[in-house]
Amino acid sequence: MKLPLVGIGSDVHAFAEEGSTREMWLGGVLFPGERPLEGHSDADVIAHAAADALFSAAGLGDLGSNFGTSEPEWAGAAGSVLLAEAARRVRAAGFEIGNVAVQVVGNRPKVGPHRDLMQERMSRAAGATVRISATTTDALGFTGRGEGLAAIATALVIPAS
Repeated sequence: MKLPLVGIGSDVHAFAEEGSTREMWLGGVLFPGERPLEGHSDADVIAHAAADALFSAAGLGDLGSNFGTSEPEWAGAAGSVLLAEAARRVRAAGFEIGNVAVQVVGNRPKVGPHRDLMQERMSRAAGATVRISATTTDALGFTGRGEGLAAIATALVIPAS
């Protein structure tokens, strides 16, 4: 009997300086007018945490060991592209993806009005169900002070053979 394997992933990005020309991407959705996150790629904490959890579950390292900041081909990459590539690598390593759950931690932007679209885009990228939730930290820590966003994810993979 093949037992499923679970992985946990996380990602954290600070908000970019006021006036930055970057764009705010979260869960594969553009948030015009929202202060963007700083990062090597698009800084989509939802997509990055999901990819990190998939790598963890499959025993393939983590986000940084697969898409390092020293690798110029990933500079500016969309989080959905990174998630799709992570899912491809997990499947190539002999796993099926059961599902991914991601919780974003921060005060803004508001996730609720965009949840369905974010879940659709992240599920398409992963080729499996991705569920997204959100919470705040009641003004505690860097997310509570509005300095950035964090995301925590859990992924379930099943050995294919």
